Amino acid sequence: MIKTAAPIPLFIISLFLLVSFKQDKPAYLLFSSKGKQVKYAKMINDLSGADMIFFGESHNNPIAHWLEYEVTRSLYQQVGKNLVMGAEMFEADNQLIMNEYLGGLIPADKFEAEARLWKNYKTDYKPLVTFAHDSGLVFIADNIPRRYASLVSKKGFEILDSLSDAAKAFIHPLPVPYDPEVRCYKDMLDMMGDTGTQHMSVNFPKAQAVKDATMAYFIYQNWQAGKHFLHFNGSYHSDRHEGIIWYLRQMDSALVIRNITVTDQEILSKPDSTVLEKADYIIVVPENMTKTY
Repeated sequence: MIKTAAPIPLFIISLFLLVSFKQDKPAYLLFSSKGKQVKYAKMINDLSGADMIFFGESHNNPIAHWLEYEVTRSLYQQVGKNLVMGAEMFEADNQLIMNEYLGGLIPADKFEAEARLWKNYKTDYKPLVTFAHDSGLVFIADNIPRRYASLVSKKGFEILDSLSDAAKAFIHPLPVPYDPEVRCYKDMLDMMGDTGTQHMSVNFPKAQAVKDATMAYFIYQNWQAGKHFLHFNGSYHSDRHEGIIWYLRQMDSALVIRNITVTDQEILSKPDSTVLEKADYIIVVPENMTKTY
């Protein structure tokens, strides 16, 4: 009689898979909002059917920046010149110089010398702008000029009424809609707690909201049916389909929108349950990943 080998206990198989996973050391894993691991190509196919795609990054995460570039290339391969790009990192009053660079009127060094660029522009955002330039794509500088957001954080929305018409052209039309019960703003208020004065606490989420509202306004102004707007921003601006996306929903509830978020974890194999609700796609990166700054 031939003896068959005893079945290998499940916990031994699980241990083997866990050890193998740790030895592989992947730079990231991609998951759906249901916590299921997703293939990159499947995500791209889904994103290419959306009107707007929001890539919520961690500003100093190199994997996030690499994937932003790869997602841009992949979507361009799918939709071509119907791709429109935009980013939080560029303020609306820099659109003219952005257009001059993209249109070939001025070289890159002139653009970089005169635009107000983030300190990590050359490593993290220049590849995106260069891709737009080389591919003949539109790139929208859609954030409110920081000086105006700073005013709101100190004095509330009312201070915007005192701006000139020229200044108001770079902001969501006044009055700016605002719902303090939207979770992202309510959470900011709760985080402030007793720090600072009550006046500062109340205005703090308003400064975030005026950024979100302005970005949403310029995104919508530069989108039309058949186009696919790919936007790069800090994850807090688009997590849970709030922030920018909340404002877009007020403008057009029929928009097909997808969002991506990036999170750092010690263990990559399963996203933390608190992250799942934040986005349609979750990029999990090792928490000890080297930062860009």
